Amino acid sequence: MRLASYNVEWFDALFADDGSLLEDGTWSSRYKITRADQMRALGRVFTELDADAVMIIEAPDTKKSRDTVRALENFAARFELRCRKAIKGFDNDTQQQIALLYDPDQMDVRHDPVASEAAPRFNGKFRIDLDIDARADVIGFSKPPLEVAVTTAKGAMRMIGVHVKSKAPHGARSPEEVIRLAIANRRKQLAQAIWLRARVDDHLAAGDPLIVMGDFNDGPGLDEYEKLFGRSSLEIVLGCDLPRAQQLFDPHAARALQSLTAATQTSARFYIPEEKRYLSALLDYIMVSPHLRAKRGQWRIWHPFEDAACYADIDLRTALLVASDHFPVVVDLDL
Repeated sequence: MRLASYNVEWFDALFADDGSLLEDGTWSSRYKITRADQMRALGRVFTELDADAVMIIEAPDTKKSRDTVRALENFAARFELRCRKAIKGFDNDTQQQIALLYDPDQMDVRHDPVASEAAPRFNGKFRIDLDIDARADVIGFSKPPLEVAVTTAKGAMRMIGVHVKSKAPHGARSPEEVIRLAIANRRKQLAQAIWLRARVDDHLAAGDPLIVMGDFNDGPGLDEYEKLFGRSSLEIVLGCDLPRAQQLFDPHAARALQSLTAATQTSARFYIPEEKRYLSALLDYIMVSPHLRAKRGQWRIWHPFEDAACYADIDLRTALLVASDHFPVVVDLDL
C-alpha cells in the first residue's frame, strides 16, 4: 500500500466556489505560475504518485459555498486518479484544510476524532503550564489534526494528518519583538507537540497501528531557540527519549537527528528574495508505530533535485517545481 503526505501550496486558489477547477492563464497564488500550469502540474504529480491515499496539507477551503471534499473529488475526476474519494476533519479559518484523498477500492475511511483525559479532541483546548508560572496556559490548534480510522482488507489502522503552526515571528517590528514572538511561538508549538504525543501514547497503549504524517514546520537544529528549549517538536512526537517500543519512526527524521552536520534529504524549497537564493528544509514526515515499522516499508521524498528518478524525468521534475514549494513524502508498506 502506498501512502503519501503532500503540502500543496495555495491549492485553494485553484478552485471556484462551486468546486470547479480554475484552469486558465490567470496567475495562481504561486509566483509567476498560472492556475492552468499549477493545476496540470499537480495532476501529473498525483497521477505519477498513484497512491492509495494522500494526506493533503493545505487542501482547498470549506467556507460558505466552498467545500473541501467537493473540490478534491472534482480534481480527482479531472485527472482520473485512483484515489478519488475525499474526507476532511474539523474546519479551520486559514484557507488551508487537512484532508485525505483515498482509493475507496482499497480502504474504508472515516473521520474519527477521539479524546482522553491526557489529550482532548484536537478542535478543543489543551491546558499546560508553558512558562513555569504555576498557571495553566490554554492552547488550541489553528489547523486541528485530522484523525481517521482506516479499514483495509488486511486490517485496521489509524492515521493522523498534521500541520503544526509555524514558529516564524510574523508581525514583529523590532529585534526585541522578534525574540519575544519567536519564543512564544516555540512554546506554543512544543505544547501542540506534547498534545499530539499524548494522543500517540493513547493509540500505542491500545495497540493501534498508527501513522502520523504531515508538515511539522520543524526539525532538529532549524533555529537557535531549540537550544533554549532542549528539543524540537519533532523529537517530542517521535518519542525520542522513550523506549523503542513507544517510539514512532521516520527514516529521514532519524538520519537528521543523528547529527546536525550530517547530510539529510529535504522536503521543501523556498525562495528567499532578500538573498536571491533558495532555502531547502526537511519539514514533512511520515511517522509509523513500531508495529508498522516492522513491515520494513520503503520511504521516499519526491524531490526534483535530490531523488534520481524524479530528476531524470524532466517533465516530472518540472511538475514538482511548479506544483508546490513542498514535495510529496511517500511510504510503501506491505500490510
